[in-house]
Amino acid sequence: MNEAGRADSAQSALWNGSAGRAWVEGQPALDAMFEPFEARLVEAVAARLPRSVLDVGCGTGATTLAIARRHGPSSQCTGIDISAPMIEVARRRAQEQHATARFIRADAQEHVLAAASFDWIVSRFGVMFFDDPVAAFANLRRAATDDAGLHFFAWRSAAENPFMTTAEHVARRWLPRMPRSAPGAPGQFAFADPARVRSILDASGWTSVWMEPVDAACRFPASALTQYITQMGPLGRALQNVDASTRERIVDDVRRAFEPYVKGEDVRFDAACWEVSARSAQAIQVRP
Repeated sequence: MNEAGRADSAQSALWNGSAGRAWVEGQPALDAMFEPFEARLVEAVAARLPRSVLDVGCGTGATTLAIARRHGPSSQCTGIDISAPMIEVARRRAQEQHATARFIRADAQEHVLAAASFDWIVSRFGVMFFDDPVAAFANLRRAATDDAGLHFFAWRSAAENPFMTTAEHVARRWLPRMPRSAPGAPGQFAFADPARVRSILDASGWTSVWMEPVDAACRFPASALTQYITQMGPLGRALQNVDASTRERIVDDVRRAFEPYVKGEDVRFDAACWEVSARSAQAIQVRP
């Protein structure tokens, strides 16, 4: 598959369109928001002194670059993402930081990665968007060495993440036809069901699956809240088709709903996620 990815993919259209542009514009706030997960991934990888790391759904490259900084030239760090706008930013950041990390614009579900080439595969909220998650994780398994580790974060349910659903919930009073995601469909909460996640990993050849609920305190500058409301998620996309007057009323209504999360100069909330790890092969246990 070439860099452009699958032309018929709804996810490709989304992340190379409005969603990709929104993440590029919101990059500083989003990096701050998800820093706790970046830090945990960096520490998880550091525990095994990796030779080659693949960051799936790397976005604008924050986690890839953090791992590359931690390990220097001793490890090759690669980020892969379907979004051209975000990969462009990631490559620019790598150049500015004189980092050894490299970035691939491609769909990790189908892109032909060199076999047995990565001993760590990680993701910070980048694996819930595959059209066929079993095929995607099987493709990643083929790219993993025989002793590779898989470590990623994914969102738990929408009900457990009220901050993430506040904008959409309030805006439905104004936009009742705003599309709803079907359970399990590609999207933010596609991996909410732990049984489904285990099933996907088992079916794609990963073993020793471990999952643990994580509740992390997140924050980003309050000055970025309006940008977050108007550009991110389903509401950000819906507002593109609303007249200016209605848009202003919706944004005012939604912003009031976020007031409980504003603490001084920060927006603060708890993120309810799954921390997931697996291995590319069953560990051999030697009896004493």
